[in-house]
Formats: sequence, C-alpha cells, structure tokens
Amino acid sequence: MERTKPTEERDEELTPRQIVSELDKYIVGQGAAKRVVAIALRNRTRRRRVDPAMQEEIYPKNIIMIGPTGVGKTEIARRLARLVAAPFVKVEASKYTEVGYVGRDVESMVRDLVETSVSMVRERMSAQVRPEAERRARARLLELLTPGSGGRRRFIGGFGLESAAEVEQDEARPETAEQLERLLDEGRLDEREVEFEISAKPGVEGMFGMIGVDEQMMGGLRDMMEKMVPQKRHRTRMKVAEARRVLVDEATEQMLDKDKIQREALERAEQYGIIFVDEIDKIAGRHAGVGPDVSREGVQRDILPIVEGSTVFTKYGQIRTDHILFIAAGAFHTTKPSDLIPELQGRFPLRVELDSLSTEDMRRILVEPENSLIKQYIALLATDGVDLGFGEEAIDELAHAASEINRTTENIGARRLHAILERVIEPISFDAPDVAQGEVTIDKAFVKDRLAELMQNQDLSRFIL
Repeated sequence: MERTKPTEERDEELTPRQIVSELDKYIVGQGAAKRVVAIALRNRTRRRRVDPAMQEEIYPKNIIMIGPTGVGKTEIARRLARLVAAPFVKVEASKYTEVGYVGRDVESMVRDLVETSVSMVRERMSAQVRPEAERRARARLLELLTPGSGGRRRFIGGFGLESAAEVEQDEARPETAEQLERLLDEGRLDEREVEFEISAKPGVEGMFGMIGVDEQMMGGLRDMMEKMVPQKRHRTRMKVAEARRVLVDEATEQMLDKDKIQREALERAEQYGIIFVDEIDKIAGRHAGVGPDVSREGVQRDILPIVEGSTVFTKYGQIRTDHILFIAAGAFHTTKPSDLIPELQGRFPLRVELDSLSTEDMRRILVEPENSLIKQYIALLATDGVDLGFGEEAIDELAHAASEINRTTENIGARRLHAILERVIEPISFDAPDVAQGEVTIDKAFVKDRLAELMQNQDLSRFIL
C-alpha cells in the first residue's frame, strides 16, 4: 500500500491552476468557486514559507458559497480536502442550538474535526507499521500451528503425517518448519482452528448512558475508565484466516504511539483542517421571536468565536481554531448574506456565487467527471454481465428531462439526475441478475418512454427527487 503523503507535502506540490484542474475532473463548471478555494489552499503553502513570526499573523480568508442546492458547493469543499489529505468535516448550521437549549453546541464541529484528524493519522501510521505487524502475526501463527505448542492434535495430518510420534520425529528437521511456512503462506491452513489469547477492552460502554452528561464529557469519562480498568486477556478459538486478521490488528495497535498520534492529529487539525458549514442561510436573520427560530441569532453568536479563533477543549487536548479554514454555504433563497450578524459577515470576507445548472451542464455531468453517473451504472451492471451503453441522443434526452423537471418543480440541481437515471435503468437493473441481457444500448426512445409519465404528470414529479 502506497503511503499517503502528509498534508504539507501534498499541497506544496499544487499550484492554484493544478488544483482547479484536479477539481475539474469531478465537478462541472463553477470556475469562480474553484479559483477562490484554490487560492485559499495555496495561501496555506505560502504561509508556511514566510517568517515564523509572521505565520501567526496570517489568518485564512474564510469563504461563503452562495448558490442553489445540487450545484456542487459541498463537492468542491470535499474534493479540495481530499486532494491534499486535509482533515475535513461537513456540518449543518441548522443542527446547532444556542447555549442553554437542548441540542448540539457549536464547539462539537471542532471536536468532530479532531476526531477525523485522529482517524486519518492513525490510518496512515497503521499503514506504516502494518508490514511489521503482519510479520509478527505470521510468526505467532507459526508458533500456534507448530506441533508441541498446543496445536499438535489439530496439526496432525497437515503434512500427510500418520501419527503424533512421526510428527515429533520431524520437529527437529528444518524442512518441516519450512513446509509449515509454505502451507501457511499458500493459504492451505486457513480452515484449521487455533486457540490463543487476545486482549479484551474493558466493558465500560453503557456505564454513562443514564447520566445527563454531554457527548464530550461522556467520551472523556469513557477514556478515563478504560485507562483505569486493566485490560484483560481471554482465550478464543478461530480459524487461521480470521486469526491472522485479529493478530495483525492487535500487533498494529501495540506498535502505534498513541501520544504521537494525538499530537500530530491536533496539529493537523489546527493548521490544515477544513470545516464546511452548510445551510448557513437557515440561521440568518436577526429578528427576535419565538418558536423554532428563536435561537438563530444565538447560534450565529456562538459560531463567531469559533471562526474568529478560540481554544476548544477536546478529549485529545486543546486545539486553537485560528488557522482552520471555514467554508460556509447556503442557497439564500429567502435570506441574504447581509442578514447574518455583522461580526460573522466580517469573518467570511470571500463570497462567491455558483451558477445554476443549464441543460448543457447536466449533459456534461452525466459523462465528463471521472465518477459520472453513467460510468457508475455501466460498472455496476457489468458485474451482472450487462454490457450497458448510452446513445448520444439518449444522454441529451436525460439532460433535457432533468432540466425541465427542475424548471417546472423544485430545482434540486444535479441531484435530479440520480432519480431520473435510476428510473430509466430500473427494468434493466431489476432483471440483470436473472436474465442474460448481454449488450444493452439505451436510446432516446427508451428514455422518453420511461420518463413519459413523469414529464406529463407534474403532481407526480413533485414527489420524485
């Protein structure tokens, strides 16, 4: 497995033009938004190259993306983070409540980012030690399978030996051990059972479920209890194939430096983290009121110190939010960015509007991206022996239908293509496992026939996302 480059190594190599080019592989259009996020990412590289004293004075320029649903706001942010292996979380502003109300507090978005960072660092370090963990697991399995180590009775016959006495005579011969290794590596012993000891985590889950504590406190109490309660080991029996996975995981866990993981994860979250705050328009508005909207301005004021730069306490330690990049997004159908409190507006100085998708955009989305829907369906149905193809006119008709339904009902952008394509493919997909279909080409007439009722019945189309 190729080791994932650390974040600072990956984005050192990327210019804004290269970042936009990479985003073009997955997102159609929206050039202005791509340029803005590409520059924001490159500024992180530039910041690391300036004098250390100046680094602390340079803060990220947070971004608000304005545009209807389904035009690529979330995908741009997600692909940007994946491009440089940066810690990334997507949160919805409407899910948070003002302090004093029941619900998630805004600091949980930062704790979620740290959890993501820890998982990423753990995964990378696990990949680095995995070869040695596999070597240790293999050695342990050989020990368990070797006659005289407790596995003799299960091992008899593995080499075609006729008796325990004959096994004992062969124990001293080097070729016996070599033969055992060869059989293990070839997978011919995978169905044999071995008995061994494994570590068991302390059973502290559920101890705090009835106590009225928040998720952060509960996580801290759980970790504290796991450290206080000594780990127990118990004997188990399983097949060699399963035992290999268990032993590799246990060896990997033993070799990881947990303190180093936490330190590096906190640093990466601080310096390279990206938090995507969706539906920020849902908390816009500064009028006082009652009901479900009563805490909207309060949520804005709670988010403000997080975006401005503050210290958040997590179970892994403190994290400063000064250099985390915040990307907010919203449709702003009934509100506008100026409805946000002035202080919060000032913390999102960059605003970019994303374009609504045209029929031509819909067509490009169907065929151009590396993960386009048509490519996905071709790959999926190929597993059932269907050689699926789409005519050019059929693709045009799909794009036209999506645009037309978006125009006459609720405009949900490219998400409309998912429902339309699924409806068109439905009979082929349903019969594929049972009926040999071979080569199937979808033409314009087939698409129009499958979508006829949907296009004509406006009431029905309102229920089809």
